[in-house]
Amino acid sequence: MSNTAIRPFRIAIPQSDLDDLNDRLERTRWAAQLPGQGWDRGVPVTYLKELAEYWRHEFDWRAQEAALNQFPQFMTEIGGLNVHFLHVRSPEPDALPLILTHGWPNSFVEFTKTIPLLTNPRAHGLDDAQAFHVVIPSVPGFGFSEGPHEMGMKTIRVAHMWIELMSRLGYDRYGVQGGDLGAYVVQEMAIAAPDRIVGVHIDGGIGLPTAADVPTMTPDELAEWDLMQKWQSGVNHHVLLRQAPQTFAHGWTDSPVGLLGWLVHKFKEFSPLADNLEDAVDRDHLLTNTALYWFTNTAASSSWPMYNGLGDDGFTWPKGQKLVPVGVYSGGSALMRRLADRDNLIAHWPEGNTGNHFLAMDVPEAHAADIRTFFASLQQ
Repeated sequence: MSNTAIRPFRIAIPQSDLDDLNDRLERTRWAAQLPGQGWDRGVPVTYLKELAEYWRHEFDWRAQEAALNQFPQFMTEIGGLNVHFLHVRSPEPDALPLILTHGWPNSFVEFTKTIPLLTNPRAHGLDDAQAFHVVIPSVPGFGFSEGPHEMGMKTIRVAHMWIELMSRLGYDRYGVQGGDLGAYVVQEMAIAAPDRIVGVHIDGGIGLPTAADVPTMTPDELAEWDLMQKWQSGVNHHVLLRQAPQTFAHGWTDSPVGLLGWLVHKFKEFSPLADNLEDAVDRDHLLTNTALYWFTNTAASSSWPMYNGLGDDGFTWPKGQKLVPVGVYSGGSALMRRLADRDNLIAHWPEGNTGNHFLAMDVPEAHAADIRTFFASLQQ
C-alpha cells in the first residue's frame, strides 16, 4: 500500500484503557483546598471532585465513541506523519469543500456540533444553497494524528500538509476555517496556495495590536491599548509550555484528574462571557475532548505550538495576508479594524456576533451561520 493511501479509521479504545482510567479516577489523591474565593487559586477542589465523579460514574465514553464514529474518518501519511481526519461529504451536489482546523487544547471534537449544520443545512431547515463538504484533520500531535519527532514543527508545515491533504482528496478549490491555533494554519494556507483558497474564515486573532503598533496609534487608540493591557489575565500557557512542556506533561499523562484540572482551567479562562463553564461548553463535550487527550496520550505532543510553533521569539498573532479574502466571526474596535485592513483583505467584519473562545462548541448555530454567510458572499 502506498504511503499516500487514504485508509478508513474507526475509534476503538480498548476496554483495558477504560478500566485503567476508571481505576485511576477512583484512586485520586486530592489536594487540599487553598484559602481564597471561588476560582481565585485555580480550579476549586469541590468542582473538580464533582466533575471527576461524573466522569467516573456517569459519562459514557462508549456512547461518545459511537457518536464520533458516525462521521467518516480516515488516516493517511503526509510528510512522514500519520494524519487522522474526518471527511463528511454533503448531499448537496454544489457544496463547497471546506477544511476546518481546531485549536489548543482542543481536538476535532470541537466541530462535532457544527458538522451537520454545514454539510446538510436542508435537514436543519436552512438554505441548501450554501453547503459544504467538510474535512477536519487532527493537527499533528493531537488526538489520533502522529506527533512530530523532531524540533521544527511550525504552523506553516501544517498548512502545507493540509494543502496536500485537500489535493489528495481531489479538491482544487476550497474554503478554509479556523480559530485559536487553526487561525495560524489557515492564514499560512492562503499564503502558500492562494490560487486554491476561496476564502479564509477566522474566529478571531487578527487586527489585535502589539507593542510594535504603539508608535502609529492616535491618543484614543493609545487609551484603548492601555485598557487592553489591563485585560490580560490568567495562566500564560504560552510561557509554561514554551519553557517546560515535558515537566508539566508528566503529571497530565499520569493523572487523569491532573489532566482534567488543566483543561478545565484553560476552558474556563477561554469562556469569559459565561457565568459557569458549562454554559459555554457542554459537560459531555468537554469530557469527550478530555478523554481523547487521555486515551491518545497527547498532553505532551500537543504542546509543540507553544514551544516552537508560534513566532520565533515566543507568542505572536497570526500573520496577515492580502492574497485571499478574509472574514472574521466578530469584528472588533476601529483600532482593530484599521490594523486588520492594513494586513488583510477584509471581506466580512460583523460586529453583532457574540460567543466565547471555542465558538463551535459554545454557539454552533451562530458559528455555522457566519461561516455560511461569509462564503456565500464570495460566491455571488
